[in-house]
Amino acid sequence: MSSEDKTQVIELSGSLDASHAKVAIVASRFNSFIVERLIEGAVDVLRRVGGSPESITIVRCPGAFELPAVTRRCVESKKFDAVICLGAVIRGATPHFDYVAAESSKGIAQLASQATIPVIFGVLTTDTIEQAVERAGTKAGNKGADAAMTALEMISLFRKLSHGADQR
Repeated sequence: MSSEDKTQVIELSGSLDASHAKVAIVASRFNSFIVERLIEGAVDVLRRVGGSPESITIVRCPGAFELPAVTRRCVESKKFDAVICLGAVIRGATPHFDYVAAESSKGIAQLASQATIPVIFGVLTTDTIEQAVERAGTKAGNKGADAAMTALEMISLFRKLSHGADQR
């Protein structure tokens, strides 16, 4: 597209500013040694970009399977600008992994497509403990931190979309 054509186009994108954002982090307790690192990564990002401790609420549920139900309640409460779902499902010797990973993913995805606020998927689904550790703050970064950045960008984008294209 030429620069002349671009002047006619409206482009919206979000920004990373938590100063006016209220965020719920719904976190599973199962595999807490991993999930705690994800929570730390998410909270660190939110605080670094202007979020106050009072603007962050951590809601704990038993496991990843329960994340969609608790997330729905957070969305329905209308207290938050976004909900970040954090958990860790690690493959074991039985098919349990497949059911939990699939159903939590589907449930969160369904909420994300229907909710009026951003619902962010930050659930690790890994074959090994080592892979989970790598994604919770070592080699592969921290997926909790990534989820928080996504939440902030989506909050900003949702606000711009709600107020029309005049807020570029």
